[in-house]
Amino acid sequence: MNILWDFDGTLFDTYPVYTNIFSQVLGETVDKREIYGKLKISYSHAIHFYDISSEQEEEIKKLKKNISPEDMKPFNGVEGILNFANKNVIVTHKSREGVVGILKYYGWDKYFVDMVTSDDGFPRKPNPSAYKHLHEKYRIDLAIGDRELDLLPAKELGISTCIFQNQTDIADYQLQDYTEFFNTNIPEKLNM
Repeated sequence: MNILWDFDGTLFDTYPVYTNIFSQVLGETVDKREIYGKLKISYSHAIHFYDISSEQEEEIKKLKKNISPEDMKPFNGVEGILNFANKNVIVTHKSREGVVGILKYYGWDKYFVDMVTSDDGFPRKPNPSAYKHLHEKYRIDLAIGDRELDLLPAKELGISTCIFQNQTDIADYQLQDYTEFFNTNIPEKLNM
């Protein structure tokens, strides 16, 4: 089975760190649960929803540079799936340097054969170009993401989809915890 992964909120629990950064910039009067929810839709959605000024956005960028890999915890059970898959690839809006730094910190760079990052010039999700590029190279069986935005390109290409810690009607499968993966019919159906 070849799996295409989203990064933030799918492989690593990054939203709490980003929520804290937004909270620092917006002030304590803005509810952190609300910030988390807006970020879960998308980073750009949160920027627009809170009408973030260019100065505030610069402050967010500076604070993001201070995040260390140890602040980005992997989700429980992910490594077992990475090890199970024949090939793993990533499509993310993060920079390659940021992704590789976190993967190396956890010793997970060995699990990934390829990735498309913000540095590669592909249009942002939900445009399917990056997915198509990786699908043509590796014949992707499953795309896993935490947002509908992560699944739409896969659906367009006929790739099975799995939503993580979220709900959407377009997902073929749904997981709240990766430790459930091997108790589902996902591996059997996709390894036919």
